[in-house]
Amino acid sequence: MVAILELESATKIYRGGLLKRKATVALEDNYVSIGAAKPRILAIAGESGSGKTTMGMLLLGFINPTGGRVLFKGQDLWQAPSSVWREFRREVQAIFQDPFEVYNPFYKVDHVLHLPIRNFDLAKSRAEEKDIIEKALTSVGLRPEETLGRYPHQLSGGQRQRITIARALLLNPKVIIADEPVSMIDASLRATILKSLQQLKNDMGISILYITHDLATAYHVSEDIMILYQGSVAEAGDVDTVITDPKHPYTQLLVSSIPWPDPKRAWGEVEELRRGRAMRGSSKGCKFAPRCPLAFDPCWETHPPLYRTGDSQASACYLYREHPVLEKSQIQQVLGGDSASNGRRPG
Repeated sequence: MVAILELESATKIYRGGLLKRKATVALEDNYVSIGAAKPRILAIAGESGSGKTTMGMLLLGFINPTGGRVLFKGQDLWQAPSSVWREFRREVQAIFQDPFEVYNPFYKVDHVLHLPIRNFDLAKSRAEEKDIIEKALTSVGLRPEETLGRYPHQLSGGQRQRITIARALLLNPKVIIADEPVSMIDASLRATILKSLQQLKNDMGISILYITHDLATAYHVSEDIMILYQGSVAEAGDVDTVITDPKHPYTQLLVSSIPWPDPKRAWGEVEELRRGRAMRGSSKGCKFAPRCPLAFDPCWETHPPLYRTGDSQASACYLYREHPVLEKSQIQQVLGGDSASNGRRPG
């Protein structure tokens, strides 16, 4: 079955500077597939600068890749006609990090709900339009009579974020790209937003790409996870497996930083990494080697491939060089397996 949205060997390089042009590789030779056989939530995680948002921008069609392709239902998006783009804009929706900046403060929040209905001719009358909006608001736990007719500043961050989810639902999307959707929401409201995302998947069959730096929320909301480091995949697989038994030293560092509700478990149990040390000789080795306490000779020579460390886990680390190599284009083999637990995580 053809996936709804894919990255195929996607690379994005940003160039800047007037006199001396500098190139920054934000994403390198990446593969990801969303919305194929059944709806799932895939988390893309990593620290700032790992390439998470660049991946989301590519998948949303906001920027074009330097290399590789973005595929929508098997078609190269940047070679597709306007009719395909219109279908793409309806079926692939976004939820952004800041629940205030997506609104024009001079318009009431009704504006962001009316606009997609009119642009895509979803209603034949004002009454039908109102009914569609009210159903969308109710589905995300908002009362229309307490929401409509207000300006953005008159609503809480959680309410504004749920309105953006309701807006996405108006178009009956197949995929939602959620970029840090709870990072600017009060802790008391994060569970509500995360529950809404799970309901979209379970009740409406929507696949979600959940972009986050927070492994704790990724663990609770997603079924699969991909860990990025400087634009490359460090580890990928079933979220339970990756978080409870991380193989890559970078993933181990991230997991050790999670504030688990256990006073006997210290934060940062993994050895502090060597920041800032230059790579020896060639820059073709493992990107994480300058910070890795376990780096040895092969790490400095060539970038490691993905090694399949289990049925639903792969790690780009020479520590597992005795395991079978998994080609980057085969990464879906450790993502989206039937053994995942449908987003249910222990409390």
